[in-house]
Amino acid sequence: MTAYIEVTASWLFKNAKAHDAKAFFTLPAFTSQPEPTLSITSPDCGAEGATLGKEYMHGGQGLFPELRWDSHEGVKEWLLVSEDPDAPLPTPICHGIYLGIPLQKTSVVNSDFKPVDEKSTRLEGGFYYGASRNGMIYIPPRPLLNHGIHRYWFEIIGLSEPLDEKLVTSKPTREQVAEAINGKVVIWGRWMGQCERRWQ
Repeated sequence: MTAYIEVTASWLFKNAKAHDAKAFFTLPAFTSQPEPTLSITSPDCGAEGATLGKEYMHGGQGLFPELRWDSHEGVKEWLLVSEDPDAPLPTPICHGIYLGIPLQKTSVVNSDFKPVDEKSTRLEGGFYYGASRNGMIYIPPRPLLNHGIHRYWFEIIGLSEPLDEKLVTSKPTREQVAEAINGKVVIWGRWMGQCERRWQ
C-alpha cells in the first residue's frame, strides 16, 4: 500500500477506532471475571500506556515486548492474546494468540516466540501459537499512516485447567480459543503499549 493510499484510507476511516466492546476479554468466557485483576509489567517497554519504540514495530525489528506477571492460586495454565482495538475493522485485529503456557512460566521475552521447527506450532518458550489475522506467529504493530495512536493490548489469562492438547497444537482461531475457555477463566490482566505512524 503506497503512502498516498494509506493516508487516504486513514482519512476515510478516521472514526473507525476504539472497538473496545469487541475485545477478547469482553467475550462470554469473561462474564464471571469482567475486570482485570492480574498485574502485568513490561521491563523493557515501561509502564502501562508506554510508547512502543521502532524496534517493536513492523519496519523495525518487530520485537515482542517482555512481559511479567505474578503466579496465582487456582491457575493451571496461561493464555496470551495480543490485539489492536483501534484498527479500522469491525473487530480488533488479533496480532497473536499463544496457548499452553505452563503454570510455572510467569514471563515471556522475544526469544520465546521463535518456532522450534517448521512443522510444529511449538515455540521456544515451551508453548504454542494460534492463528493471528495473517497467520504469522506475531504481527508487529503497524498502524495506518496518519490514523492516530493505536493501542496494542497484551492480555494474560489464567485458566482453571489446561486446554485440550489437540486444540492447543492445531493453530486454533481466536473464536475457537474463546469458546474453549468458557468456564475456565480464573484471572486475567492486560498491559497496553501504543504507537502511531505519521507521514513525514
